[in-house]
Amino acid sequence: MVQNQLYPVFLKVSQLNILIVGGGNIAHEKLTFLLKSSPNAKVEMVAPMYRDVTTKLAEEYNIKMHLDSYDSNYLKNKHMVIATTDNVAINEQVYHDCRAEHIIVNVADNPPFCDFYMGGIVTKGNVKVAISTNGKSPTTAKRLRQFFEDVIPENIDDLVQNLNKYRETIKGDFEQKVETLNEFTKSLVNKKEDNEN
Repeated sequence: MVQNQLYPVFLKVSQLNILIVGGGNIAHEKLTFLLKSSPNAKVEMVAPMYRDVTTKLAEEYNIKMHLDSYDSNYLKNKHMVIATTDNVAINEQVYHDCRAEHIIVNVADNPPFCDFYMGGIVTKGNVKVAISTNGKSPTTAKRLRQFFEDVIPENIDDLVQNLNKYRETIKGDFEQKVETLNEFTKSLVNKKEDNEN
């Protein structure tokens, strides 16, 4: 069995400069996805046209929109790029330009031209779960997201907040704190298992 070898990270996209190349349906989907997860994401877009719904969303979140064709000059000072045009040659050019500039890039619906994938995300307060199918099946990621949205309790954030307060009261070094918290939270898993039996 082939294992997913991606390394998951949670990026502070409010501190990164992101460019979306394209203005169609996929661009709108990626912008919506980013802003839903991170409303303060620093995003710019470049495209010769935009859907009205995308323009409206961009105005709501102060997204800078360039009404222009892609040019590598738009990569200046960018950390992350998402290419969403319906022109394969342009998307692949974006990929190669980004690689030359050491910018991570995602070419929508073209896994070989991606440094990262935008998987399914479940957010409940401070708890965030990301789901990846290694770029193989976005539909499966969507279904798993729906499943986890149902099974993760709405009050999970209360638990996180309380554990954070408790962590601040624990004495000792980092290792001792981790051990204490592991022991304390183990009972949460055991309670769930007991309820299922």
